Amino acid sequence: MHVKDVMTPNVERIPPDTSLSEAARIMKECQVGALPVYEGDKLVGMLTDRDIVVRALAEDRDPANCRARDVMTAGVLYCYDDEDVGAAGRSMREKQVRRLPVVNREKRLVGIVSLGDLAVTTNEKVAGTALRGVSEERGQPAPARSH
Repeated sequence: MHVKDVMTPNVERIPPDTSLSEAARIMKECQVGALPVYEGDKLVGMLTDRDIVVRALAEDRDPANCRARDVMTAGVLYCYDDEDVGAAGRSMREKQVRRLPVVNREKRLVGIVSLGDLAVTTNEKVAGTALRGVSEERGQPAPARSH
């Protein structure tokens, strides 16, 4: 199964100069926790609800005046739409991320894939392994699961 078969297409994106207040409104409207940040046609970062809280609000930064570029996560990991879901799950586990922007081979954003998207695949092992990897603290094993 390919990433394009389970991803969420038509993802909202924002430019780096978007205020955090506006980004939060977009997240609320779209019911998402992350927005790809684009400059022109280039993916330059991801802004998550956690970025807003931890990197801005917890530091007493004004969300009306603070911009996405100021708190976004740069150096974004992504996957290709024609990539196997197992490869995307491994990337999520290894980098401990919960969602990946999905690009086509021309590196244009075509969607986003999340752990939840992987969970609906027919391969429960992919989702479970990725979730355990993302949930682990760096260098610490995840707690044992009871059955």
